[in-house]
Amino acid sequence: MTEKQRQSGVLTPELEEKERDWSDRDDMTVDREQSVGEPSQSFQPVEPKAIETSNGGVLDRLRSNVSLHKDPGPPPDGGKAWIQVAVAHLVICETWGQISSYGVFQSYYSGTLGHPPSDISWVGSCQIFLLFFIGTFSGRATDAGLFRPVFMLGVFFQVLGIFMTSLSTKYWQLFLAQGVCTGIGNGLQFCPTMSLLSTYFSKNKSLAIGLAAAGSATGGLIYPAIATQLLDQIGFGWTMRVIGFVTIAQASVACAFLKPRLPPRKAGPLVEWAALKEPTYVLYCVGMFLNFWALYFAFYYVGAYGRDIIGMSNKDSIYLLMIMNGVGYVGRIVPNFFADRVGPLNMIIPFAFLSGILIYSWAGVTSTGGLYAFSVIYGLFAAAMQSMFPATLSSLTTDLSKAGVRMGMGFSIVSVACLTGPPLAGALIQSNHGNYLHAQMFAGTCLICGGLTLVAARIAKTGWKIKAII
Repeated sequence: MTEKQRQSGVLTPELEEKERDWSDRDDMTVDREQSVGEPSQSFQPVEPKAIETSNGGVLDRLRSNVSLHKDPGPPPDGGKAWIQVAVAHLVICETWGQISSYGVFQSYYSGTLGHPPSDISWVGSCQIFLLFFIGTFSGRATDAGLFRPVFMLGVFFQVLGIFMTSLSTKYWQLFLAQGVCTGIGNGLQFCPTMSLLSTYFSKNKSLAIGLAAAGSATGGLIYPAIATQLLDQIGFGWTMRVIGFVTIAQASVACAFLKPRLPPRKAGPLVEWAALKEPTYVLYCVGMFLNFWALYFAFYYVGAYGRDIIGMSNKDSIYLLMIMNGVGYVGRIVPNFFADRVGPLNMIIPFAFLSGILIYSWAGVTSTGGLYAFSVIYGLFAAAMQSMFPATLSSLTTDLSKAGVRMGMGFSIVSVACLTGPPLAGALIQSNHGNYLHAQMFAGTCLICGGLTLVAARIAKTGWKIKAII
């Protein structure tokens, strides 16, 4: 537009349209400049959902990966956490339940294979040894975020061992299948499951562990009942296969519902040497070594005692073991309920002494009624010691970041006692020409000495304060 046209105030249509276009552009430029320096009220941020949709869920996957490393918050301590307790109950049922029922096989193998009791008991004690010992390493793998692969590998080894046991006809085959292979499977399931369960509870942790540990009593009723009803009807091979199918069903439910709550974390060392400088920790581990050295003697030999000494039938002797396992419901739940109030170490000490006294008293049992009474009372006390052992061990650790390491060390120490205790008792019976007195005195003495060592551990921690909660 020329100067003359501008002064005249007259615009042609073409110039008027161009002038309007440039003025609009100037207004847009001003708006952009304002939006950079000072956001306008009408500006709306883009919603994350819209971005996720437009990018095919890429950000959603990135967010899920990042959330794995976030703090999940405090334990729920109830609600859906009880589902984990129920599933852990099944895991303990198909691991510890079979171990607690080994007395059935102890009697059967002794009568069919022709091997002495000390040889037969090595199979069962090997299962317990591997359950505790391998649990140290499977727990580390769980901390690294490998819970599900480790657990499923354990199920595979356990089921493989059961079905290979059904094909075994010689002692060495039974030892490798039922002792070693099944023991490895148990170890790959037990410690990871208990470690996972402990992350869901804080106030009710002891009760939750007790309810889960009661699965040993459930298995102690299921598996002897299967053996009692089926051994004479379908034979040993198919009886073991039925047990294998039951185990598969329980493990399938566990695989479907067990869910880790915490994100993966870097595992610490396998051995914390500083713990061995703590008198309370060392004395507690020594005391529980002595206790577990004798604890399973009655579970393995009460059936054989009833058959060989009292004159009971094979079926009635199996009922003894079922009763001893069945009363474990009360022994595993009630003491754990009170342990949070009086202290787990304070609670476990009297059970060690009472168990030792009962083993001494077992030497005077000469009737069927007396043996049934012994089985009921000893089953209660022994179950309490089994369920409170890990709870007490964890209570002696003030630094929770080292709880897994210290518990693994305790498990490894006790595993040696579980491996050698029952065979040693069997050797004592054999050396005494089938008389159980020497083995009973050995087991009772171990439990009494274990109780005294636990008292020393308490004194090392609290002094002579009787009312101290520990």
